[in-house]
Amino acid sequence: MAGFTAKEIEHAREMDLLTYLRQNDPGNLIHISGGEYCTREHDSLKISNGKWMWWSRGFGGVSALDYLIKVKDVPFTEAVGMILGTEAKQPPFSFVPKDGKAKRLLLPEKAQDNHVVLRYLTGRGIDREILEECIAGGLLYESLPSHSAVFLGLDENKKARYAFFRGTGKDRIMGEAAGSDKHFSFRIEGTGKCVHIFEGAIDLLSYATIRKINGERWNSDSLLSLGGVYGGANAVKLPAALENYLDHHPGTEEIILHLDDDSAGRGAAASISGWLNERYHIRDESPVHGKDYNDELMFLRALRQKGETRFG
Repeated sequence: MAGFTAKEIEHAREMDLLTYLRQNDPGNLIHISGGEYCTREHDSLKISNGKWMWWSRGFGGVSALDYLIKVKDVPFTEAVGMILGTEAKQPPFSFVPKDGKAKRLLLPEKAQDNHVVLRYLTGRGIDREILEECIAGGLLYESLPSHSAVFLGLDENKKARYAFFRGTGKDRIMGEAAGSDKHFSFRIEGTGKCVHIFEGAIDLLSYATIRKINGERWNSDSLLSLGGVYGGANAVKLPAALENYLDHHPGTEEIILHLDDDSAGRGAAASISGWLNERYHIRDESPVHGKDYNDELMFLRALRQKGETRFG
């Protein structure tokens, strides 16, 4: 890059946003609690452990350089110069960890109620009682200020370790919260020896709704979302969420895949089957109608309105 060496650019990428704002714009920082801050300019832009997330816009970043480019619209070379100039004036400054991992999950504020999220998700056909159970179990809530649906993944101590947010407005923002650990993706624990696998939380809840309407115990088996699929048939390892689930549930005997009916979903299903078919009974049950299980649910609800009494 003209004007800077590769080493200087790499060094600029390492400055965290909290340090940069403390040194250059301290009046824009508001301390929330512990190690969490927001900016006076954008109160939905939260900063914690070297990462930041702008909840109302649905994106975030790791460093001060990300912030200057994405939020302040500063050209790349100018942003690098601003950061290197800051270091020269006020050394030393802290660095983002090399592994890029935040130590703590950065979550948006909770709304006083969940009315917007319930209206949005029931509008997509999902059963209200199932959603209310998820809310009561600490797996789902409505955020402020954007009123997004936030799906949480908990560890064995019921501590949130993963969060996926989905916008409920026209912009349909979505993504993972900074600090999310995919090993603990959104899931509902069952008591059986079977686990059902989905790409995302909405597909999982759509399938649970289909089971409930069919008169089945929708939560008898475990339901696990992967937080997306990557690598397809060429994936070099199991999805982290599935690997972690199997490590903590040694009694699992059957895995049923409900991944999307597209190239990524089909490739991921083939990859998972290849990795595990010698250890588990694996069934591949992709949606019959549409790309994913929410499409399947909406299609089958439409059939039911026309007089069908049972799904599937």
